[in-house]
Amino acid sequence: MTAALAPAEAPLLSVRDLRKHFDLRRGLRRLTGDAQRHALRAVDGVSFDLRRGETLGVIGESGCGKSTLGRTILRLIEPTGGEVRFDGVDLGTLDKAGLKALRRRMQIVFQDPYASLNPRRTVEQIVGLGLSIHEPRPAAAIRAAVVDTLGRVGLSSAHLQRYPNQFSGGQRQRIGIARALILNPEFVVCDEPVSALDVSIQAQILALLEQLKRELGLTYLFISHDLAVVAHVSDRVAVMYLGQIVELGPSRSLLREPAHPYAQALLAAVPRIDGAPAARQRLAGDVPSPLAPPAGCRFHPRCPHAMAVCRQAPPTPRTIAPGHVVACHLYEGGAA
Repeated sequence: MTAALAPAEAPLLSVRDLRKHFDLRRGLRRLTGDAQRHALRAVDGVSFDLRRGETLGVIGESGCGKSTLGRTILRLIEPTGGEVRFDGVDLGTLDKAGLKALRRRMQIVFQDPYASLNPRRTVEQIVGLGLSIHEPRPAAAIRAAVVDTLGRVGLSSAHLQRYPNQFSGGQRQRIGIARALILNPEFVVCDEPVSALDVSIQAQILALLEQLKRELGLTYLFISHDLAVVAHVSDRVAVMYLGQIVELGPSRSLLREPAHPYAQALLAAVPRIDGAPAARQRLAGDVPSPLAPPAGCRFHPRCPHAMAVCRQAPPTPRTIAPGHVVACHLYEGGAA
């Protein structure tokens, strides 16, 4: 599913039919049969474009494939199929050396600031590691670059020789952000960067990410299950369900008037401060197994509007407004 770009605007990132299937037979020798029967379809045919300087939010329930999508785009996980182009370069065609050269332009901020930092390394070693690999230089020059990057995220040279266990969760995430920024990337995957933090600290980290985006001209793929967070930081939003994007559009319009029944149900699940009842249908049942996704529309077993065609054929993505695409049989009569 791809939202149209302006004719003169080339995307920084272009994803087409990206798939990542995990073969669960590995390590389970007694399992036999066709590999597809044992393939967990974590990401299953995702397409979108990402403009320079844009933040695309990706939302969905836990297990829908959001984090796998981000890591597969960066080739931290090798894709099963599809194409990822970064600034016109097909990442799938790059060898180890070519991928290493391009990776300095693409970085990631991980979800857990406790698990993502090596507890045996100092802040100086953690943040400076990227420079040591990509731009070998004297230790003094690396330290100067680390101090400058730490200053950008609200830390200082006083923190250089400390270890991760000596910091709060918010400070650790600042270290993780500094590690991602040390190589001056253009594109950053933010994989639920505030979900492990207290609410008050979340606001500080989100403000920092917004400030860095403005100052450094960054492009974000922002993964989250928190609709309020996504609404705050995103220019556009992609809604994922069971490995696929079911709706993609401008943040303001999609979150105000979602078109897909799944997106409507996600918004209905957000607690109301005034205690008023939700106006939209709430979800029932559990997410089907990605080992055996339903035929037709994958959402139909939980959809209050399911029709016969929903059980038989997957819906074709339709443009229902400028830049707003939805994959749902309810809109089959809309503009293609």
